[in-house]
Amino acid sequence: MKITEVDVIKCNCEGTEDFRPVICRINTDEGIYGYGEASVAYGKGSPAAFSMIQDISPLIIGKDPLDTEAIWQLLYRNTFWGQGGGTIVFAAISAIDMALWDIKGKAFNVPLYKLLGGRTNDKLRTYASQLQFGWSNDFKFGWGKICEPGSTPDKYAETAKIAVGEGFDCIKIDFLNYNRQGFPHTYTELTKPLISDVMSLGEERLAAVREAVGSDVDIIIENHCGTDAVSAVQFGRMAEKYNIYYYEEPVTPLNPEMTRYVSERVNIPIAQGERLYGRCAYIPFFNDHSVQVIQPDLGNCGGISEAKKICDMAYAYDISVQIHVCGSPIVQAAALHFETAIPNFLIHEHHVINKAEYNVELGMYDYQPQNGYFTAPELPGLGQELSEKALYNATIVTVR
Repeated sequence: MKITEVDVIKCNCEGTEDFRPVICRINTDEGIYGYGEASVAYGKGSPAAFSMIQDISPLIIGKDPLDTEAIWQLLYRNTFWGQGGGTIVFAAISAIDMALWDIKGKAFNVPLYKLLGGRTNDKLRTYASQLQFGWSNDFKFGWGKICEPGSTPDKYAETAKIAVGEGFDCIKIDFLNYNRQGFPHTYTELTKPLISDVMSLGEERLAAVREAVGSDVDIIIENHCGTDAVSAVQFGRMAEKYNIYYYEEPVTPLNPEMTRYVSERVNIPIAQGERLYGRCAYIPFFNDHSVQVIQPDLGNCGGISEAKKICDMAYAYDISVQIHVCGSPIVQAAALHFETAIPNFLIHEHHVINKAEYNVELGMYDYQPQNGYFTAPELPGLGQELSEKALYNATIVTVR
């Protein structure tokens, strides 16, 4: 079997310009094809990933798609920038690698998790993610925009109760993202020592949510790297008394010593990983024991091949894994398979974006959790494909 062409697909979602998934479909001479995703659908970077996949795809034409490790090394070492570990080049490598694993599963007629070691976890405990954005099917993505659900502590508590009512026993919220008026805090307001009003607002929301959901529901604090080491410690110490499950991205991962600084001063498990690319980027965090949960994204960490190595390394350090999931139904399905197979799986992220109609309709199948738990698809490969509607509305460039 040989790779004949790569379709590079920019999904155009109806009703939003802020969510722009980039997908690749690798086609073979035996008619088997596979889907992969570059996980930069939000923020800035999607057009760059769309171009990068086109740029590196000629390297794999004519290759055997089952040679996933050889192709990964080719893309890593023969693109020059691959060995720099950048977001966009690693997202492109990830998309191609994911698609190759989809092909491999289809070729052997087994679901992906079977190729990764089989079923280690029968059910995947799942948390409702990013409740500061609300918890509904009409979610509109957009950084820097007003908080449509409302920014009062009561609204945060109300949203949390909706998610818990659907069966989730764990939720994640960024308590500092929005100010009292519902607009995003500026970076100058969240770095350096936090002023009293910002600290009070964050605690009012956290206290309201804890009271609303009770003591048996786990709460994850999300900071999106909005705080620096000083303010992260300040907020984290306040939050300790609310029994927090873990503390995500309290600081940027670019300087690992700052994550260690927070970890040594806050008595809450620390999570990092959605903005770390390749196994080498994780080594400082493993060696200094500053993280207890890693969150690699299969669509930008280097793909399934690289994520398996990262998570196996984490296992040796007693570090748990929660795959970062904020993309189309393609990368969501990949995460479900991956987490089913690994022994150090902790919990699955169900982002509110995976409830949004404009995202759900990109997939042929709508996988949603039941009573707070997921199971992996049983179809061959990823068990997910782009829908006819998604392909009809997409911008597609074919590399031969």
